Amino acid sequence: MACHKKEISDCRNRICTTESRSIVFTFTDKSGTGVAVKDYSVVNMRTGESVKRNVSGLSLAPGTYIVLDDSDRNKLSAEGDDIKISGKLEATGQTKSTIMKVAGGACACHIQKISGADKLAFD
Repeated sequence: MACHKKEISDCRNRICTTESRSIVFTFTDKSGTGVAVKDYSVVNMRTGESVKRNVSGLSLAPGTYIVLDDSDRNKLSAEGDDIKISGKLEATGQTKSTIMKVAGGACACHIQKISGADKLAFD
């Protein structure tokens, strides 16, 4: 368990916590207040696959969206994938996008954000 090997050849003996991780992202107006967006989308740039999320019954702050969670871990590479997050502010028609790098993989216990912003402000 305390091994420092770089290559993992067998994932069967891994020990993972039972927590469930998710990565959230917030769209804001120029004053920093969260704003809901239209045409919200998340795309894995490596695969071209859109990430669809069922959020019915989930209560998040205005403008805050779940980008990925542990259920998406097998769709991600261990090295990390560029994830494009986009949304359109209906009031102005302005569309904003950003890239977040997130790792996962078959042997990962959880997804992990590597880089990228947590918020994006509309002008």
